[in-house]
Amino acid sequence: MQIKPITDPAAARYGRIVTEYDMTEMQAALEKTPCPEGVVYVGSEPSLEALSVFKVFEEEIYGGMPVQLGYCNGHNRHMDAMEYHRDSEFNYAASDLILILGSREDLGEDFTYDTAKAEVFFVPKGTLIETYATTLHYAPLSAKPGEGFRMLVALPRGTNEPLTKPGSGKGEDKLRTAINKWLIAHPDAKIDGAFNGCYGDNIMV
Repeated sequence: MQIKPITDPAAARYGRIVTEYDMTEMQAALEKTPCPEGVVYVGSEPSLEALSVFKVFEEEIYGGMPVQLGYCNGHNRHMDAMEYHRDSEFNYAASDLILILGSREDLGEDFTYDTAKAEVFFVPKGTLIETYATTLHYAPLSAKPGEGFRMLVALPRGTNEPLTKPGSGKGEDKLRTAINKWLIAHPDAKIDGAFNGCYGDNIMV
């Protein structure tokens, strides 16, 4: 499997590198967040939202929308699933990490996804990227076996919170597992309640 740098032209269909903001205090704050053996996701982390850069995310990056800053940290070697949102997600790599990315254009009419169409990218520590709403993504992977990763996850406020009422289970709605979250799981991941629409290899790095 080829692992491309996030600067590779192939990454342009999935997002863009953002360089105009100072992420020094975010780096320091993320280094204090836990990095477990598995993967932990926290959608809204008060210590990150207390930083001065939080206003930059609200007022400039998201154009005045309510925003949440959280993190996805841990140790991981498998793809396990793909998800998407109705909005861009901004991610800052506080450590070297790997992202597996795909395109919603490659979903089948039944919302299944061939994992052979996914691409794998290395994101170096200190990189802020915008992941487009049309991009399939999931938890990062460790850049090296045994190494942990830490990544900022910035999204519109409320994203990934529990659904207030069950979905219809019809069409695209069968993918919706949380607010503003549509999930397509690989059967090997055994994610409770998820639509098992990823077929092919459960990509491992």
